[in-house]
Amino acid sequence: MTVLTSKDNPKVRHWRKLAEDARYRRAQKRALIEGPHLLAAALEHGCKLIAVLATEEGLADPEIRRLIGESRPVLLAKGVFRAVVDAETPQGVAAEIAIPAQRGAEDVGTVFLEGVQDPSNVGAIVRTAAAFGVARVVLDHGCADPWSPKALRAGMGGHFALQIRATGDLGAELEAFKGTLVCTVPGGGVPLEEASLNGEVGWIFGAEGRGLSEATLQRVGLKVTIPMAGGTESLNVAAAAAICLYQAFSRSGA
Repeated sequence: MTVLTSKDNPKVRHWRKLAEDARYRRAQKRALIEGPHLLAAALEHGCKLIAVLATEEGLADPEIRRLIGESRPVLLAKGVFRAVVDAETPQGVAAEIAIPAQRGAEDVGTVFLEGVQDPSNVGAIVRTAAAFGVARVVLDHGCADPWSPKALRAGMGGHFALQIRATGDLGAELEAFKGTLVCTVPGGGVPLEEASLNGEVGWIFGAEGRGLSEATLQRVGLKVTIPMAGGTESLNVAAAAAICLYQAFSRSGA
């Protein structure tokens, strides 16, 4: 089997660009996933694999060989593979995937994100949303790309369990939502454990540091506050999302 040894190979340049360039990912409607865990999650949810990339060392791993199955991977030299993937310690397998097509837009368990720029936070929120039965995550264009390698790693496969959609008009999305819009505020909101979370709930989480815009806050029907120890100013957005989504899930009886 031929091994690609040049970083200037057109296919290698394409995969590098998928890992590095959000605009290119959106234009191609493709993404690059890394490692056996994400590959297994993608296969479990029927995600379309365009190409499987591997090193000879990766193919020596029985788990990776099992995942690849009858697929014919593209072999990359170790240095070339490292140049393609984003992980500091590559696990010897990656795949180019088609970003899943959008499904129905039913208002069931929705998370809206405004200006969340850290891809690790975006991925962690996606992971939490999938774990607690959220159906979709809607991001405005101020958010980090959810299909970037860092967001995908933080998502740990959650990306393939729900609908993920970017929007250029978050306000219109919020106006169209038929349920109750809920956000967290540092103080003065309804204590989270006392808040009514019945029916369809759309959680809105904002940018690290500055929080939600005034226009978004005006659309919120319920503001909640997470009780914290004295002297603590705020929580990381991904941590706040995890607490809120767990609270709602635990009450649902699921």
